[in-house]
Amino acid sequence: MTKDQISQFKQNLLTQRDELQELEQEFSKSGSTVVLDQSSVGRLSRMDAMQAQQMALETSRRRQLHAQKIEGALRRIESGDFVYCYICEEKIDNRRLQADPSNTRCLKCAEEG
Repeated sequence: MTKDQISQFKQNLLTQRDELQELEQEFSKSGSTVVLDQSSVGRLSRMDAMQAQQMALETSRRRQLHAQKIEGALRRIESGDFVYCYICEEKIDNRRLQADPSNTRCLKCAEEG
């Protein structure tokens, strides 16, 4: 893989990281406890609101996990290990990295594990 390709992956990862940080900041500002008065709002509305809140929390958790994977990929770029499988140390196919630059395993090791 050329330095230009790796540089492009790095730029893509940095952009993704920035987008995730913005989304997480928006979530933090809007995320609050659901408090509904059952005398004025039906029980089903309260359950819907609680479900929506849990879905938002899960989405936030997934964003944080993805951000961690991106940070790992950026560290691997800096150390020179970006294109190598974490398990077998063979090169990861370029198409696999294009699909998800945070992949740490080649296709063979990913299927096995």
